[in-house]
Amino acid sequence: MRYPVRKTAHIFERVGLAMAGAACGLFVGAYVGSAIPALTTQGFLLLMMLLGGIGFYLGIDTPQMPFDDAHSQIDAAELMSSAGTLCATLTAFVSVAVIVLRLDPHVGWTWLVFAGWIAGVAMQIVAGAKARMRK
Repeated sequence: MRYPVRKTAHIFERVGLAMAGAACGLFVGAYVGSAIPALTTQGFLLLMMLLGGIGFYLGIDTPQMPFDDAHSQIDAAELMSSAGTLCATLTAFVSVAVIVLRLDPHVGWTWLVFAGWIAGVAMQIVAGAKARMRK
């Protein structure tokens, strides 16, 4: 009886993480799209949300390597997942701040946020896939 409940709870958690990633992608897409006219499309917003959902679903809850002498090397997937999560959430935070405070930063900062978001979710996706392949 416990296994189905734990499995359901884990699915709920992962779906919640994916929704948080999609929300972060929406904020980054709204900021970047409003500052760069070529990216002001619904498709761009959907792509940013999709990348965020996939990245947060795969990258935040990665299976860890066991802690013992046989596995004493650095867990690259865990490190990449952590760095990707930090990068993606930092760019989402900056995007929300720019939107809420109605700031008008230089377009270079906008491109930096966009690149940070793409790098962050890419690291999450790769790390999540790598961690699941070693199971």
